[in-house]
Amino acid sequence: MKKHIVLILTLAVLLVPFGISAKPFGKVGTVGMQFLKLGVDARAIGMGEAYTAVTDDISSVFWNPAGLAPSFQNQVFFSHTNWPANIMQEYAAATYTTGVSTYAVFGTVLHMDKMEITDEETFEHTGEYFTNSSAAFGLSYAQQFTDKFSAGGSVKYLRENLYEYAVNSYAFDLGSMYNTGWNNIKIGMALKNFGPDVRFRVDDDDDGSTDEDPFDLYDNDGDGQIDEDGAELESKIPMHFSLGVSGDLMRTDNSHWIASLQLDNVIDRTETWNLGTEYKLGNIFLRAGYQFNYDTNGFSAGAGWQVPTSLGIFNIDYAYTDMGYLAENMLKSAHRVSLKMRY
Repeated sequence: MKKHIVLILTLAVLLVPFGISAKPFGKVGTVGMQFLKLGVDARAIGMGEAYTAVTDDISSVFWNPAGLAPSFQNQVFFSHTNWPANIMQEYAAATYTTGVSTYAVFGTVLHMDKMEITDEETFEHTGEYFTNSSAAFGLSYAQQFTDKFSAGGSVKYLRENLYEYAVNSYAFDLGSMYNTGWNNIKIGMALKNFGPDVRFRVDDDDDGSTDEDPFDLYDNDGDGQIDEDGAELESKIPMHFSLGVSGDLMRTDNSHWIASLQLDNVIDRTETWNLGTEYKLGNIFLRAGYQFNYDTNGFSAGAGWQVPTSLGIFNIDYAYTDMGYLAENMLKSAHRVSLKMRY
């Protein structure tokens, strides 16, 4: 038991400094790769994203890699999100488990419809179109060290495209999970999106050089203008620290009621407290959650259905997020559906 506690405290010491290094005030617009902050899995979203200490299935590849470990079945996961302004996100993952260790592959793409290019002088459409997309692909590994403690990590490749420009990078996720063994109370910690700063390199004058120095007063490309390309600024990626606790309010053979509380610290916004709950009766799930100190409404809710079949156990989930003033009405707010299969 003492060894377990030492391991927990060691991870806490390693992870907490990264989380608290974020400034206590929001720095909106100062961080790139914003798509990395968009949660997946309708179950987690329906619980207000208070999920770091709850997650125990394949969606752990996003929330807390340690949650992959207590699995004795292979799983497949698909998630689709409709955001306002016709922005959509797809997420997919698959796992292979030995019962002690679990391996996973995952990928996500955020995409949108094409938009017309407008001439900056006449404000008329040029007949050309552009689009924007973001993607992440990665590998996860988790291990059950004891019957109460697990840990895991992920490495992922990142890419963001805007018109004809693109930036590539990488990041790491780390997580731990400890089950106290009393009323299924669990403590979960996760550090996500730990990686280098990113920078777009734009050659506005097509002279083959980027980040030119306009102060050298030299016309590098001989077009009569001095270094049209200014230095492109670096942007951090949204490093995210989460600390959560969850437990059973009630549990029987065919029903349960769980609650979860979580602190989130992201480097470009103020801290949020997330509160979530899930009630299961038979094969039906009902969920609700709220994110306090969030810049939109913060309320979310969802439902799910578990379907046992000869192929495996399917979980079909839906979640709604109130986007507040960002959406014209409820129908145009954020909606998620997800499908999980255990086999």
